[in-house]
Amino acid sequence: MSISVMTDLVVDPNIRGWVFLPIIVITFLVGIFRHYVSILLSSQKKVEIQQLQDSQIILRSRILRENAKYIPRSSFNMRRQFFNNQETGYLTQKREHTAPTMMTDPNMMTDMLKGNITNVIPMFIIGGWINWMFSGFITTKVPFPLTLRFKPMLQRGIELSHLDASWVSSASWYFLNVFGLRSIYALVLGENNAADQSKQMQDQMSGAAMAMPPDPKVAFKAEWEALEIVDHQWILQDIDNSLVDQ
Repeated sequence: MSISVMTDLVVDPNIRGWVFLPIIVITFLVGIFRHYVSILLSSQKKVEIQQLQDSQIILRSRILRENAKYIPRSSFNMRRQFFNNQETGYLTQKREHTAPTMMTDPNMMTDMLKGNITNVIPMFIIGGWINWMFSGFITTKVPFPLTLRFKPMLQRGIELSHLDASWVSSASWYFLNVFGLRSIYALVLGENNAADQSKQMQDQMSGAAMAMPPDPKVAFKAEWEALEIVDHQWILQDIDNSLVDQ
């Protein structure tokens, strides 16, 4: 009869100073460097006057809908005619919408290349270097039990089938820092920083960086319908009598 005893793994304390903390510092400094490189490579985006005018018109229409109760019915109808008149209304005018493409707008291709240079390439280079430099180290352990499905994510570079899934390898610790230092970057660099690589990766994967500007006709139609069904109720109609009574 054989008795198997389960003993907990003991990590060398030197790993904290030579592997655990250096990975955090390297990841943080790379994020700071990426932030300032992105600022240097960023290009001033040209704002189309027509696009700015359309957005302001939609904003004015929304303000009119939300505050229509504070103006008389005649004033509200006059403003609604400016937006919704079938012949002269701004929201009913026909306009051509030509979405820019990489062939017509070379800045889109340039911005995509800059994004790859400052976001994707450094992650693979630094991640590959850390995986080579600190390969095979166990850095830390999460304070709660995990199932075996987390082993490929938390134990990259370590092929030990009997190792508890709560242990984190050096390569996985780097990727956890890439996605986990968002709050630190926001505290040091501000909310809208370029060091948050997780956000940049999400934009790359979702195609947000390559998204085409929306067609204003769709927004105009929705705003026209919303403004058309507004039931005007002037709440200041008897305000004089109310003030006299008080």
